[in-house]
Amino acid sequence: MLLKHALLALACTLGAAGPAAAQTQGVSKNEITLGSIQDLSGPIAGFGKQLRNGMQLRVDEINEQGGVNGRKIVLKVEDSGYDPKRAVLAAQKLVNQDQIFAMVGHIGTAQNLATFPVLFAKNVVSFFPVTAAREMYEPLHRLKYSFAATYYDQMRQAVPRLVKEKGAKKVCTIYQDDEFGHEVVRGAEAGLKTMGMELAEKTSFKRNATDFSSQTARMKAAGCDLVVLGTIIRETIGAIAEARKTGFSPTFLGSSAAYTDLIHKLGGKAMDGLYATMTVQNPYLDEASQPLRFWANKYKTKFNEDPAVLSAYGYILMDAFIKGAQKAGPGLTTDSFVKAMDSMTIPSDIFGNAEMTFSPTKRLGSDAARMSQLQDGRWKVVSDYFK
Repeated sequence: MLLKHALLALACTLGAAGPAAAQTQGVSKNEITLGSIQDLSGPIAGFGKQLRNGMQLRVDEINEQGGVNGRKIVLKVEDSGYDPKRAVLAAQKLVNQDQIFAMVGHIGTAQNLATFPVLFAKNVVSFFPVTAAREMYEPLHRLKYSFAATYYDQMRQAVPRLVKEKGAKKVCTIYQDDEFGHEVVRGAEAGLKTMGMELAEKTSFKRNATDFSSQTARMKAAGCDLVVLGTIIRETIGAIAEARKTGFSPTFLGSSAAYTDLIHKLGGKAMDGLYATMTVQNPYLDEASQPLRFWANKYKTKFNEDPAVLSAYGYILMDAFIKGAQKAGPGLTTDSFVKAMDSMTIPSDIFGNAEMTFSPTKRLGSDAARMSQLQDGRWKVVSDYFK
């Protein structure tokens, strides 16, 4: 009799758990809950704010139109301070407490890598993390989708071009000592190898560093005439400003992580001449096309500031998620979303982003990048897309 009651109780428990288990996390009758982790208080807080605003603008637009197949999008944003340990805590909250369907636009290489185990244990998609590291789509994983040409490929292609253009003899690098910086260096080394060259000098710094005097002194002493920067915002400014102060004037090349209006806004005239790899062009209002001006004015009206490259990234990645969720249909699940994305083509857009395509074995939307240079305080596109 006791065994009979125990079995009956177990059957009731399993029966009650059935519908709940069948429901996809983050998807209810009326809402899709998404999460994002940004740096809102650390060294790249300027990026985090722009990304959040760009995503929110697209969320507000789709919600005003009735949502995705009748469901409104709820975007929950947490602050990592650009610290991988804080990113893990933020991911745990978003995944386990807020029950998000997908992590969208999470910024930072080390930060994303630290949070993947938290996401994947609960079948949560990592969608378009804002880092160009290869680990965002390699090794192949059903829950990984990435959109940015990798730092490795950016440098692998751009460095030889600039070496030839400038007639550079000694190529060196200053880089952040983490996975982001190492990818920039690996790409530069791969590009130089095709020319029978090697990096003449390498020097690194720890994340959140503010003093670059020793690094620039080493570059100057080595006679470097082209310096590859594995830097983001203040590190780019700090390294170039220190070089200018000491009369050291090589050609500087940064990755897309340094392609931001904040470089010239915060660094001033000394930043002129910097090259950076990029995809989306900075949306200067007086140079933009009519559709882009319309978008930029909508952004400025909502947030009381001009949009920038990261604002466009935020908008683009959220728009891509919406396209995937729409294609997945009313019965949105992780499986239906993955199936929809794996046959997705996203055309070039008003921001100049290259066409993106995905498949079950291709999880990087596009590997195309191009190059810009800071001229008179503005980014000017100086090359077409290269692959």
